[in-house]
Amino acid sequence: MTTWLVTGGAGYIGAHVVRAFLDEGITPVVIDNLSSGHAEFIPDGVAFVEGDITDTALVEQILTEHRCDGVMHIAGFKYAGVSVERPLHTYTQNVTGTVSMLEAMARAGVERYVFSSSASVYGTPDVDLVTEDQPLHPESPYGETKLIGEWLAADQVRARPSLRAVCLRYFNVVGSATDEVYDSSPHNLFPIVIEALLDGRTPRINGDDYHTPDGTCVRDYVHVGDLAISHVAAAKALMDGRDLLPAYNLGSGEGLSVRQIMDAMAANTDHDFTPTIGPRRAGDPDRIVANGDLAARDLDWTMRWDVDQMVRSAWSARIAHRS
Repeated sequence: MTTWLVTGGAGYIGAHVVRAFLDEGITPVVIDNLSSGHAEFIPDGVAFVEGDITDTALVEQILTEHRCDGVMHIAGFKYAGVSVERPLHTYTQNVTGTVSMLEAMARAGVERYVFSSSASVYGTPDVDLVTEDQPLHPESPYGETKLIGEWLAADQVRARPSLRAVCLRYFNVVGSATDEVYDSSPHNLFPIVIEALLDGRTPRINGDDYHTPDGTCVRDYVHVGDLAISHVAAAKALMDGRDLLPAYNLGSGEGLSVRQIMDAMAANTDHDFTPTIGPRRAGDPDRIVANGDLAARDLDWTMRWDVDQMVRSAWSARIAHRS
């Protein structure tokens, strides 16, 4: 029996990865401090430890007791904007926590590691399509901690030649592959729009005078179900001993504008609306989209969900949890 520890497995992305592991016949074990996750997101029968990854002894104990074959490290403080206001907290969770995780893996002899990184490591690139060889210039403490996380993985691989690791970079994760899990973040576009509609408020677009086809920002939106599949594909590739690159983009290759998202929200929810237009937000670039060709080649990466399906799945999951 193959077993993987999923850090942050009670969160929006982590809970989808847990289900993707189960679909592949791999046993997941979850550690989560529930700072942003929800215990009810974890499927029945999955081992769950409420705790923090900065507790090295606890993580080592979990890895040893469950005889884990690998670690899927998704836990972290993920809010780039808030990280500017709380840099020390961000570094503690994302850097100290990752050091702790890698130390626990070394003590327990666990040799396969998938790190959930972020396309924020690129900062604001000056190209329309970001590839893995783009220079890395993070612009927030969050992005900095993710880059440091990648450095830690690479350094530990050099220090432990038996360790095999891969980092996955992505931008905006949306939708839901099950009504049991939804995005509850107050900082992501989909839940911001959905909560506004549920509260009877009209969603707002921040600026419509960008150098894009419809004047609104273009961003990379990928479905969480597709993301989970490729996370598990990465884990399986490591277990199979396949050669992988140090990092992969899980990107759409095309992107969607904020206007396209709003139009899809109006068409696929119970709330037809016309968004209001507000001023630009400082620092918002016209377009940031990542290329996912290498992940498509190596990690079963593909965009299985179009924008309407993304919206319908997100709406359905949120409505299922409406009190």
